[in-house]
Amino acid sequence: MTELEQTAPSDWRVFHATGRAPDASPSRLPEPPPWRRFRGGPPQPAPPDDTEAALRRLGTSGVIQQLGARETDIVNAALVLRRPLLVTGPPGIGKSTLAYLVARELGLGRVLEWSIVSRTALRDGLHTYDALGRAQAIAAWRAGLRGEDAAEFSDSADGTDGATADGRGRAASENRQQAPKIGEFITLGALGTALLPYDRPRVLLVDELDKSDIDLPNDLLHVLENGSYEIPELVRDAAESAVVHTSDPGGHAVVRDGRIECREFPVVVITSNGEREFPAAFRRRCLPLELQSPTREQLLAIVVSHLRELPEGAESLVDDYLHRVGGGGTHSLDQLLNAVQLTTLSGSQVDAAGRKLVEMLLRDLAKGR
Repeated sequence: MTELEQTAPSDWRVFHATGRAPDASPSRLPEPPPWRRFRGGPPQPAPPDDTEAALRRLGTSGVIQQLGARETDIVNAALVLRRPLLVTGPPGIGKSTLAYLVARELGLGRVLEWSIVSRTALRDGLHTYDALGRAQAIAAWRAGLRGEDAAEFSDSADGTDGATADGRGRAASENRQQAPKIGEFITLGALGTALLPYDRPRVLLVDELDKSDIDLPNDLLHVLENGSYEIPELVRDAAESAVVHTSDPGGHAVVRDGRIECREFPVVVITSNGEREFPAAFRRRCLPLELQSPTREQLLAIVVSHLRELPEGAESLVDDYLHRVGGGGTHSLDQLLNAVQLTTLSGSQVDAAGRKLVEMLLRDLAKGR
C-alpha cells in the first residue's frame, strides 16, 4: 500500500495507517450507531500521553508493514461500529503494536495494557479492592481516635483551661471526619479504566487472550456489549460517590452509585496467537483481523523504522530470518531486531564467537530453549 493510498481522503475512514501523530487537533470519530451509544458520566479529563512507550513499540515511522488496504478497512470498520478487534497471526509479528499505532494516529493518549495469563479473571481487568489495607487503615484511625479521646478527658480532669480543651476537641472532631474512605483502596484495572466516561475513546490492548482460562471470553461478553459494570464494594457503600484510583499513573476518577459506564466505547484491540478457538458469542462481538508474516521488503522497512537506517549486513540477517521462518520454526520480529543491533554495535560484522550469539538470538522458539 503506497503512502498516497494510505493518506488519501475518504468519506468514512478515520484511520489511514500512516504512523503519524495528528498535526492539529485530532479528528473526531463518526457518530456511533444507535445500538452502541452510551451515556456515562461525569466526563473524565483527557488521558495522558506516553510517547516513550509508543516509540519503543512503533519506532520512528510507526507504520505496520502488514497493514494493506483490506486490513486498514477492517480497523476503520471496528472504529466506526465501536466493536473490538480480534487480531490473530503468528507470534511476534506486531499484533499488539496495532493498538499503539491507532492511539498515535488518532491522538487517543496512553494505551491501557491488560496482559492475559492462565490465571487472569475478569475482575483483574475491572478493579482490585485492597480489603486488608482498608481494615488496617480503619484500625489505625480508630486507635488514633481513642488516643485523642483519652487526651481530651485528661485535659478536662486536670483543669486545663477551656480554650485549650476546646481547641483539642475541635482537632479531635476534625480527625473523626477523616475516616479512611473506601475509594482509596479501589484501583481500576486497564479494562475498568478504559470504560470510564471519556469524551474520546481510550485504547485498550487485551494481549494474548488465548492464554486465558476457558471462561474469560464468555465473562467479557456483558462488558463488551453494555460498556458498563458495577463495583460491588461501592454499590454496598452508603456514599453516593467515591474517588478511586485508575490505571493511569497518579490517575483518579469519580464513581457514582458504584457504577461505571463509558461515554465513548474504547478502541479494544484483542490479540491471539491462535492457541485455541473462542466461543461463537464472543467472536460475534468482534471484528476479525488476521496479520500475515511480513515479506522481505517489509522486514527491511521495519529494521529501518527502529534503527533509523539499514545497517550493513542487515539484508543477510533478514534472509537468514526468513529461511528459518520458512523452515517451519517459530520466530518473532524482536529476535531479528536484536540480531541486527548486535551485529552492528561496533560498526562491523561480529566475529565467530559473536555469530554464535546471533544463532542463539535467532533460535527456534518452539524448541523451548
